[in-house]
Formats: sequence, C-alpha cells, structure tokens
Amino acid sequence: MSIIVKKAKEQIEAVIKNAALKAMENGALCQAELPAFTTETPANREHGDYAVNAAMVWARAFKSAPRKIAEIITENADFEGTYIDRAEIAGPGFINLFLNDSYYADILLDIEEKKESYGSSDFGQNKRILVEFVSANPTGPMHIGNARGGALGDCLASVLSFAGFDTEREFYINDAGNQINKFGLSLDLRYLQLFDDSVEMPEDSYHGADIIAHAKAFAEINGDSYVAKSEEERRKALVEFALPKNIQGLHDDLLKYRIEYDTWFKESTLHQNGETMRIIELLKNSGHTYVKEEALWFKGSDFDSEDFVLVRSNGVPTYVVPDIAYHYNKLVTRGFDKAIDILGADHHGYVPRLKAALTALGVDANRLDVVLMQMVRLVRDGEVIKASKRSGKAITLVTLLDEVPIDAARFFFNLREANSHFDFDLDLAVEQSSQNPVYYVQYAHARVCSISRNLVADGVAIRDCTKDELKLLNTPEERELIMCLASFTDEVIAAAKAYDPTKITHYASEVATRFHKFYSVCRVKGIDEPLMQARLKLCSATATVIKTALNLLKVDAPESM
Repeated sequence: MSIIVKKAKEQIEAVIKNAALKAMENGALCQAELPAFTTETPANREHGDYAVNAAMVWARAFKSAPRKIAEIITENADFEGTYIDRAEIAGPGFINLFLNDSYYADILLDIEEKKESYGSSDFGQNKRILVEFVSANPTGPMHIGNARGGALGDCLASVLSFAGFDTEREFYINDAGNQINKFGLSLDLRYLQLFDDSVEMPEDSYHGADIIAHAKAFAEINGDSYVAKSEEERRKALVEFALPKNIQGLHDDLLKYRIEYDTWFKESTLHQNGETMRIIELLKNSGHTYVKEEALWFKGSDFDSEDFVLVRSNGVPTYVVPDIAYHYNKLVTRGFDKAIDILGADHHGYVPRLKAALTALGVDANRLDVVLMQMVRLVRDGEVIKASKRSGKAITLVTLLDEVPIDAARFFFNLREANSHFDFDLDLAVEQSSQNPVYYVQYAHARVCSISRNLVADGVAIRDCTKDELKLLNTPEERELIMCLASFTDEVIAAAKAYDPTKITHYASEVATRFHKFYSVCRVKGIDEPLMQARLKLCSATATVIKTALNLLKVDAPESM
C-alpha cells in the first residue's frame, strides 16, 4: 500500500488499541487480551473511509455486546495528530472512521512526489521470478491463444516488477522432438515436389503455405542439388534453413505486439549439454522409476499424480523429459526463486506430472506456479468467426493486429481472468466510444491533458499547490477519486499475488469512471483560483496514475484523441 495509506491504517490500529487499553485502565472495560482485528474499506463511502470490526472480535474477551464495546472505544479514542477526523458506530458494532482533509491532500502530494513510480512497492523483496509465456511452436505462425497468452504473460511480468520482484521474461523454443521431425518431413516433401509432382504429402504433415514458401526459397538458393542427397542430410539442411527464419518471425511478430524477452531458451541446448539425459539418471537414482515392457516409467503415484513414461522402449525419451529438465534448469541451475508458466488449459493434466517429477528431484514444487489459460473466441457482428476477412484463413496474431489496434488487443486480452473463456469482440475493439473499454480509459487520460492544455492556451498559469489549498478538495466526487488513486499500490500487489493482471485493467477503468464523475460535477475553469489549482493537481495526479497503469499493460496513454 502507499505510504500514506499505510500510515493511516497504522494510526487507526493504534488509536483503536489505545482506546481499549485506556478503557481497561479506567474500568470501562475489563482486563483482557486483545485479539487482532481487521481494517477494511466500506462498500459505501458514506459509511466512512475505513471500518474496523474490533468490537465484534473483542466481544468474547470483554464479555459484552459489540455495540457497547464500540461505544466505549469511541468515547476513549484520541485522534490528535492522526489522519482520523471522527468515528461513528454502525450496525452491530462496526466502528466507521472518517479521515480528515490532510489525508486526502497528502495522497496527492505523494503522487506528485513519486510521479511514475507511484504504485510501486518492495512487496516482492527482489525475489527472482521467471515468467515463461507464449512459447509457441516454431513450426508455424502464432494463433489467437498465443495472442492472449502474450498479453497476459507480458503484463503479469510488468506487474511483478512494479511490485518489487526481480522479474525476467522467457520464450521456450521447442526446436527438438516430434514437431521438428514433422517440420523437417514437411519441408522435405515440399522441396521434392518442386522437382517431382508425384510426391504426396501425408495427412498428418504440415500443409501450410509457409512450408511451401520455405521450400521454394531453399530451392532458389540450392536448386535441385539436395534431391540426390540422403533424406537425413536433406531434412537437416532444410530445417537449419527454415527454422531460424520462423524463430525470427516469432521474434518480430511479438516485438510488434510490444513483447521483448530477456531470454529465448532453446530446447535443443538441453539435449546438447546432456541435461536431458542427466534428469533421467537423477530420476532413476531417486528411486521413483521402474521398467515396464522395456520402457522406463516414472512412479507419479508416489506423489499424488499418475505414472508416466520417461523413456520409450526404443530408448527415445518422451516429450516430458526435456520439460522436466527445463524446469530443473530454471529453479536449480539458474536459481530462480519462482518459475511461472502461462499455459493453455489443455495442459491441466501435465502440471501434476511436472510437479511430481520436480519433487522427486528434491525441488520444492511450490516454486513452480502455472497459470492455465482458457480459449478465446473471436466475435464479429455477434457471431463467432474463425477466418480472416482478408485471407480467408484462421486468424493469427499477425492478422489480428492487422484488424485491431495493438492497444485494444493488449487491453482486451486482459479484461478477463486467465481461467475464464473470453469472447473477443472485433467490432468493439475498433469502436471509438465509451463502450470500448480501452478507448474509455484512454479518453479519460486525454481529457485530463486537454484541461491543462486549454487553460494554458487561455493564459492561465498553472502552479504548485499548498497543502492547505489541496484541503479544499472535499466534495464526495473529489474524495472518491482521491481514494481510488490511493488504492493503486494495493491493486498492484493484489494483481501480483493472484498472478492476475486483469486487476490493473479493471482498476484503470475504475479510475477513469471516477474521473469522469468528478469532471461532470466539479468545474475546473471559472472558479476561485486556489480551488482551480487544487482541482488541476487532482487532474494531474489522475493522469499520472492512469498512464502508469496503462504502462503496466503496455498500452499507450494519448494526450489527445
């Protein structure tokens, strides 16, 4: 929480405790131990800025009715030197606390001082976190699920960093195994087809236009020189030619999507440096493997999972082995405190296997957290669509960004929690109205900027405010907006705790709503100069917070629209 909010809550706790101690000293309450109580924000601001449940929690200790205890506490409370203005008793014994003008003024002064760092904290204690997301198969273009995973993962990493974690982003390149073998097969056959049209493509091979394009590009350079070479040599050459181009394509497309990774980690390195085979030996030595029908199995049932094959009867490791090696590399070799994976919901059964294997290797499986992401449906004119208008093919990340602004894509994909199915409304994403959530927030920021710009154009000098001038901001709309700004740090921490960047999207929308309500009621121009300057300072603070929240989402905060 912000330093001002933290200070206020500490003062509230101290005032309530001291009031109870004073009441015990003067005999108004019997001597008793004081259990912990909570300080919360009431749903209805008319019930105060904060409410405490101390009287209910202490009812048994004091052997008295909560409301009677609340009356005694408020009678003995001393608010001198605190942010607390007054206290009221509500319901069965809640103590509602109303904060004074200094609190609201200090919130704005704190935002002015911290600027774009306002909302950040040391909550994460600089613990090292690796966020792995997208990790799309490099044998083809990224689909809509990757687009959602990219926005979620990238924004989560931003939130974690802002909350005080030492955060890195990583893309895991599956450049080994069955998918690459199939990639090589498909390239090979398309290459051969250029010189022999009788060559057929198996149904389970890759039939995309990109495979044909790679084969033609390879032939333009090498002609038919590889036709007579061995299948192994030809496929190896084709993969070495095409795969880097695909990986660079992924890199370029994600960069367009405003995603930059700290590391692009290749699966092949795990095979080359022997880490994959080392994991097999470590698992054997753990005593949790057995041989069945000449295959090596991991006994997942020892760890509330299911048994699964590590090495097939032909001696080839299954896909899960390099995955185990990869996560062992994250948590042990590279020593990250926590690894977070953003995966599709179809990986639900895969996670327990991975955690069981890590446990067998002596790694705390709680250091691996997985965010499972549900599917996305694209909607146009109220109907679900699967193809692009332009190409008639499945919509990929690239074709999506051709249809909707990047700001809209990133904002929309963070409107729903990862575990929720999401309908992406293509029409709404390009609509310039308050119905479009990203436009609504961006318009609030632009509107704030225009207020100051127009006043300056009219010859009004904008200056710093004194604290006493900021105390003039006492209408319900002003107070509600300031309290909303005051909660930014808590919202960031909550998003970091829950691995849920959608909390930031919702918060930005809430700030925009509070601002629009304030601006519709509270004039800025043509009022007393001190109040005008105070309201301009509130507008400036609002712009700072909106821009910072949008920056976490990597969404632009325009100054005019």
